[in-house]
Amino acid sequence: MRPRRHAAAVMAALALLLTTPALGQSALTAKQSDAVAAYDRALGDFKSILAERRSQIEAKQPLPNLPGQALYLARVAVISAYKDLTDAMPSRIGKPNKFEIPPAYFDAEIEPLVDEYARLFEIMEAPPADAQASATPFKDVVDLAAAIARAKGLAPVHADAAGRISLGLFYAETNGKQNVRNGRSNTYMGSFQTGPSEDRNGHRKWEAIKPTIAATDPGLNARDDKEEARARGTDHRFNHWTNVRDGLMNAHAELFAEIPAIVKTLPDPIDQMKLFELIQIIPTPTRSALKSGDLLGYRVSNPTIMKHLRNNSIFAFGQADRARTSASFREILGAMWLFKRKFEKAMAKYAEIKPR
Repeated sequence: MRPRRHAAAVMAALALLLTTPALGQSALTAKQSDAVAAYDRALGDFKSILAERRSQIEAKQPLPNLPGQALYLARVAVISAYKDLTDAMPSRIGKPNKFEIPPAYFDAEIEPLVDEYARLFEIMEAPPADAQASATPFKDVVDLAAAIARAKGLAPVHADAAGRISLGLFYAETNGKQNVRNGRSNTYMGSFQTGPSEDRNGHRKWEAIKPTIAATDPGLNARDDKEEARARGTDHRFNHWTNVRDGLMNAHAELFAEIPAIVKTLPDPIDQMKLFELIQIIPTPTRSALKSGDLLGYRVSNPTIMKHLRNNSIFAFGQADRARTSASFREILGAMWLFKRKFEKAMAKYAEIKPR
């Protein structure tokens, strides 16, 4: 009987240890308890919407309009709630994660959920059946950007930088997938995620520069004629070549002339990509910052601009970040950590395309 009583006593002691705060560890404060509960709710909601969307897809049920929006908001809520939790309880900050998200914002244990999130978006944003793919989508981006830069008078080294930066934009917009749709928007589509008016505007600008392109790069001009003929009568945003071309011409090409100054101020190629991505997100303040003479110190405080940043995963996570009313471009670039992994992929792909 004694061994049994001894075993029972040991189990009772272990149970007590598991339910009693460790020596020197105080009970959770009300704020900490609220943060734990909020994270648990956000995580449960994220799991629920992932399961719901997977079930709908596998059952071939009709999806709601903008089927990715609920997924996106649930992911934002999880990261935000975790940041609030680690602000309240720094001991909850865990190990690094494969997405290179700062550990204070993300629990590495939920990596499989984010993998499922990415797989669902890949299904929901698959190209339409009539999309016109390219056999060389990454090289197309680099070649088009470099040709446009040369046509605008840039030296070869800066034309190469334009190609590298533009490849970063391709990864930032679609993770390097061509002709995709958009699970969160009925407006922005294609490899560079442009709206109809942006596509038309870029096309007009391309037509204006095309004679110079024809003179400086006849081979690329011939490819352009072929793709333009192929895309005739269709949505140009679902021809990879024409969407990249028109997307670059719409927003970014006019700033290629600034690349020599940009690379001096931002020698890190990933920072250069971040800046050009900001041309997509907050174009007017970014142009003003470039003209200011103090790019990194230039501050934005307009509530609408701050909202645009948050809608693009910058200062979007946790109460402290969302309470910001202003930020310098140095701070904005530093907060673009969700883009970092994409830009690293772009750098690796660029090294394949343009070996030293």
